[in-house]
Amino acid sequence: MRNPYDVLGVPKGAGEAEIKKAFRKLAKAYHPDSNKDPKAAERFAEANTAYEILGDKEKRAQFDRGEIDAEGKPRATGFEGFSGFGGGRGAGFDFEGFTQRRGGAGGGAGPGGVGEDFISHIFGEAFRAGGAGPSGFGRGGPTRGEDVAAELSVTLEQVAGEEKMRIGLPGGRDVDVMIPKGVVDGQTIRLRGLGGSGGPRGEPGDALLTIRILPHPLFKVDGADLRVTVDLPLEDAVLGGALRVPTLTGAVEMKVPAMTSSGRTFRLRGKGLPKKDGTRGDLFATTAIALPAGDDAALTEYARRRREAKAGTA
Repeated sequence: MRNPYDVLGVPKGAGEAEIKKAFRKLAKAYHPDSNKDPKAAERFAEANTAYEILGDKEKRAQFDRGEIDAEGKPRATGFEGFSGFGGGRGAGFDFEGFTQRRGGAGGGAGPGGVGEDFISHIFGEAFRAGGAGPSGFGRGGPTRGEDVAAELSVTLEQVAGEEKMRIGLPGGRDVDVMIPKGVVDGQTIRLRGLGGSGGPRGEPGDALLTIRILPHPLFKVDGADLRVTVDLPLEDAVLGGALRVPTLTGAVEMKVPAMTSSGRTFRLRGKGLPKKDGTRGDLFATTAIALPAGDDAALTEYARRRREAKAGTA
């Protein structure tokens, strides 16, 4: 896996908005639904993995400090004094407590009585997947199961409520999935260990779940912000008054000043979608003046006199 900054094409000092914009651009270009190039799915998955790290404030900090690698896995640390295998213990390193072993004749201790899980932790997935690790360990070892793909369609209300949803994965398994904060349409999240079986001794693959946010009849999504158009009665536009504004958690009331024109936009803070940092975006409500239904003689006469007055001063 390449450096996530290189994958998204952003500098190390990039802000949250720049990272999200770069991810969206790649996701749109390489999503398998729109790009049939065989390599597109690989690029799409790579972009998602990079965004899982850089789009999460805590994971990004861990990566920058070298605590996790480009796939989000912890880096092996704390092996000072370790000087190889020999006898029951490594020189200067106490192996007591590493008692977890895999079953079967081939799943016992490795050189010096060290368990396969411990070797894998040091040498990485190459050993676990049957590749050739240092000194040839791991050749012909257990394999990793295949990743599986699935989609989850959600409403804006479900995103706002950070709901837990049940989804059926390939293979007949049903799992509960919590909608993550800051999710964007088309984002793929990795459900580790929920893919294909890796066999008796191998690790299972992962489930790659693509989130689809369904269109809403009222709201338009703008990042974590929402936009909505609200009808404003003519009398309230002229005199001012209370205006009921729909939100994803129920209508709220706000005051509009007198002589409010059509197209004026008001901000309702914190009424948007959840962000990764736990805060919420805003709701922007734009007014559209609504004329009375049917004939209104008084309004018609007023408008006629206004027009004549303007014509007389022209």
